[in-house]
Amino acid sequence: MAGLSQRLFALGRPHLERQLSHPTVRGIAAGDLEPARFRAWLIQDYLFLLDYVRLFALAAARAPDSDSMGRLVDLAHATFHQELSLHRGYAAEFGLSEADLDGVEKSPACAAYTDFLLRTAATAEFAEVLAALLPCMWGYSELGRTLVTAGLPAEGRYRRWIQTYADPEFAALAGWCADLLDRAADGLPAARLAACERAFLTSLGHELAFWDA
Repeated sequence: MAGLSQRLFALGRPHLERQLSHPTVRGIAAGDLEPARFRAWLIQDYLFLLDYVRLFALAAARAPDSDSMGRLVDLAHATFHQELSLHRGYAAEFGLSEADLDGVEKSPACAAYTDFLLRTAATAEFAEVLAALLPCMWGYSELGRTLVTAGLPAEGRYRRWIQTYADPEFAALAGWCADLLDRAADGLPAARLAACERAFLTSLGHELAFWDA
C-alpha cells in the first residue's frame, strides 16, 4: 500500500502543473525572464528560506527519534549555509548585498506562507508539520527535474537555477522527507491524515501565490 506522501503527490500534481505553466517559471526555462522579476523573486525567496530554516529547526524539536532529529538539523544547516549562500551569490550579481536582502520587507504572499508554516510548526503534530514543509522541497525538485529535461537555457543565472533544483541530491532530500512523513503518518486516524492533506495542499497554494507575487 502506498504511503501518505504518494497520495499527496498525486493530489498535488495539478498544482505543480500550474507552477510549471506559470509565466515566471516559463521565463526561467526559456532564459528570457525579465531580470527585475527574477530579482524580486530572489529577494522574497531569500526571506522565505530564513524562515524555512526555522521550520526545520522546529520540526527537529518534534522529531520522535535521534536519527530524524539529526537529519532535520542537517537540513536546517544546509539550507542556511548552502541554499542561502546561493541566493546571496545571485543577489550580488544584481548589486544586492546581504544587508540589502535582510533590510527588505516580506511581500504579503511571502508573509502569509511563512506565517502558515511557522504556526503549523508551533501548534500541529509532527506528521502535519512534515506535510506542510514537503511541498517546497518536492515542488522545486520536480520543477528542476522537469525543466532540465527540456534543455538548459543559455542565460547563466537561469541555467544555474535549474541545475540547482534538478540535482539528484536535492531530490534525495525531498524523498527522505517524504519517507519520514510516511513513517510519521503510519497508523494515524483519518482525522489526522486529513489534517496532513490540508496542510500539504495549503502549502501548495502558497507556492503558487508566491510565483504570482
